[in-house]
Amino acid sequence: MNEAAKTTIDQSEVDRFSAMAAEWWSPTGKFKPLHKFNPVRLAYIRDKAAENFSRNPKSAKPLEGLRVLDIGCGGGLLSEPVARMGAEVVGADPSEKNIGIASTHAKASGVAVDYRAVTAEQLAEAGETFDIVLNMEVVEHVADVELFMNTCASMVRPGGLMFVATINRTVKAAALAIFAAENVLRWLPRGTHQYEKLVRPEELEKPLAASGLDIVDRTGVFFNPLANQWNLSKDMDVNYMLLAKRPT
Repeated sequence: MNEAAKTTIDQSEVDRFSAMAAEWWSPTGKFKPLHKFNPVRLAYIRDKAAENFSRNPKSAKPLEGLRVLDIGCGGGLLSEPVARMGAEVVGADPSEKNIGIASTHAKASGVAVDYRAVTAEQLAEAGETFDIVLNMEVVEHVADVELFMNTCASMVRPGGLMFVATINRTVKAAALAIFAAENVLRWLPRGTHQYEKLVRPEELEKPLAASGLDIVDRTGVFFNPLANQWNLSKDMDVNYMLLAKRPT
């Protein structure tokens, strides 16, 4: 396969999420886990971005003046709250249905988000750059992880950040994030995640480093059933987040 023909798009994954597009904003629907996950990842994004850009994380709009890309934005569950923090947000997703749902919801909510049905490659080829790239729960659904990471990294401005969240490829993750989540707890439709497509931290860190980004933070994320909420953790065996920065 020549370089021009390479793509990060796994069409079967796009089709899978397009078929569920109408449920993005239902807190009890098929995307219930993401609704539960949102508070911890939004707090992490806010706090780390505020620290990097010398902002007050407790201010009304801590991300004001920053240009943010939410790649693989789905229905906009991250794009909208990040925009409410003052950021200029581009929400990108290859699924026209996802973008339609996201755009409709943002308009009804009175939130300004620039939603586009485009790929990471198309944005990079157009010369788009951002202070922050949100690469959240996407890498386990792409066709070429290394190409996707390189492409996203190319859009991070000097001094800018990339947040990455995904599921580790471990036996523990197979048991908890796939079998239990899909078959026991029924949090997710069966087939949402395939074990072989899960990504280990080092498989993200290598292309990030090759693209000139430094890993500045790593954290695990776990679900506390007693508190019914997600929390940060030192355990990265299942869900985890990485934070990378392009030097100035």
